[in-house]
Amino acid sequence: MTSHPTPPPTAPRIAVFGSANMDLVAYVPTAPRLGETVTGSAFRTVPGGKGANQAVAAARAGGAVTMIGAVGADAFGPQLRTSLAESGVDTSGLRTCDEASGIAHIVVDGQGSNSIIVVPGANGTVTGLSAGDEQRLAATDLLLLQLEIPLPGVLAAARAARAHGVRVVLTPAPAQPLPAEILAATDLLVPNEHEAAALTGRSDPAEAAAELLTTVPEVVVTLGAAGSLYATRGAEPVYVPARKVTAEDTTAAGDTFVGALAVAAGEGRTMPAALAWASAASALSVQRRGASAAMPHREEIDASTATPASATPAETD
Repeated sequence: MTSHPTPPPTAPRIAVFGSANMDLVAYVPTAPRLGETVTGSAFRTVPGGKGANQAVAAARAGGAVTMIGAVGADAFGPQLRTSLAESGVDTSGLRTCDEASGIAHIVVDGQGSNSIIVVPGANGTVTGLSAGDEQRLAATDLLLLQLEIPLPGVLAAARAARAHGVRVVLTPAPAQPLPAEILAATDLLVPNEHEAAALTGRSDPAEAAAELLTTVPEVVVTLGAAGSLYATRGAEPVYVPARKVTAEDTTAAGDTFVGALAVAAGEGRTMPAALAWASAASALSVQRRGASAAMPHREEIDASTATPASATPAETD
């Protein structure tokens, strides 16, 4: 077992309420079309799930992280739990249920792009808080949420966090209509450009962000290789460029970004500085294969940001 240092007492306290999946990853030169069979070049079984991915990313980036969710009583359950623990994540809130563990079938092509099918399994049982969950949330500074668990569970966690003054960060993925109650309990919304368009009907990221600000106080729209866009009420949006790298595998790049962003924001950095640091973490992750296995540790992120990219005002139409 790999040993990882314990976060310092001053590390941002982060809870992740979300999914844990086993990723079944096939690598192919070209992704198959409907009805087509292709020969792959490699296959890997990698712990993943958007919740677990964000937890690992935040822990490796220096956060004191607690994971709340569910795994199955099958062979994947202990593997998922061990993977989180080895990255320094507290798994006392990760329950075991009778359902099979969640899985994701992922196809990665020769350009590093991917397509994913998620089967929720145990994640589908997380419809609310379990014993001790509210206390776990109350003891943190920031809560990370995604949409790979049922919306009632997301709402219950957001409400509990808000009641205890914990900042709520929501990644609206997979994209779906969001109840007003969830948005009302969200402090920072972090969609990618496709999710932002799905939520607003606007293809321009700056326009989408402006519309989202009518429901949440802060928005970060991630733009892949183009960087990210930060918008808050009463201020001009800010564009933060991405690091220029050659992608090997983009799986979990967004989760790496959010996990690192949570740590940087929890440390009190300005949002442009936090976004630049998170972008560096994401850039490191896409140069490696896999999801959680590709996520960088804090020392690597710090080393890659010795000369950080500067933020510039975003262009709007």
